[in-house]
Amino acid sequence: MFPHHQQTIARLTDFFQTDPAFLALIIGGSIVKGFARPDSDVDFMLVATPDEYARRVEHNAFQYVSQDFTDYEGGYVDGKVIDVAFLRDAADHGSEPARSAFDGAIVAYTRDPEVAELVARIPAYPEQSHTAKIKAFHAQVQAHQWFVSEAEKRGDAYLMTHAVGQLVLFGGRMILAHNRILYPYHKWFMTMLRRAPDKPENLMTLIDTLLAEPSKAHADAFCECVFSFTEWDIPTEGWPVRFMHDSEWTWRNSGGAPVMDW
Repeated sequence: MFPHHQQTIARLTDFFQTDPAFLALIIGGSIVKGFARPDSDVDFMLVATPDEYARRVEHNAFQYVSQDFTDYEGGYVDGKVIDVAFLRDAADHGSEPARSAFDGAIVAYTRDPEVAELVARIPAYPEQSHTAKIKAFHAQVQAHQWFVSEAEKRGDAYLMTHAVGQLVLFGGRMILAHNRILYPYHKWFMTMLRRAPDKPENLMTLIDTLLAEPSKAHADAFCECVFSFTEWDIPTEGWPVRFMHDSEWTWRNSGGAPVMDW
């Protein structure tokens, strides 16, 4: 991070650590992950007391955005209000994007010793769901490879654009999972994929080509690259059935996260 980001964190810490409504301040976002630009904002999470969190639930007030703590061009702070229960849930069963939000996180201050322990545990890769995810992502790649061929036959630009995006997403997620790298959601997806140490040598070139020139030929080249990279776990029921359960019939699930957010 840059010195002005450190100064902003110091101002945030000085301001909130005297407020009895907040137990801890956690710094996250691009500045702790090594992605920061000079004008990057400072992302943070305020851990509220039970009473303060209940008040914010009542008013749906979970965001804190301000320019008062920054003195650099384009600077602002962007915060979310959470509670210790949120941290426990994230450590126990958080999605990969939820876990990734805590990767590199800094506990600027805390009055609850459990907070630091939870923040350290949250960004662990969920090994227990690794095989299931690989199977699900493999089925998604196969399904969208078929959608690309349908889009080309029909001259359907919308379907082509959607299918190509999903191909890159799920093929890339297979590679991230292979490397036990948490999926950081779309904004930093390509960055983390480029950083993955164990991947096909020409993967990023094939992605760039597919996104710039969507076609069945380029989609097939990308899929072949991913599928032939290693011996993947695949769904024994076949990709159409797995895709049906994970995409077409998710409306029957009670609160299950979409497969792209696992």
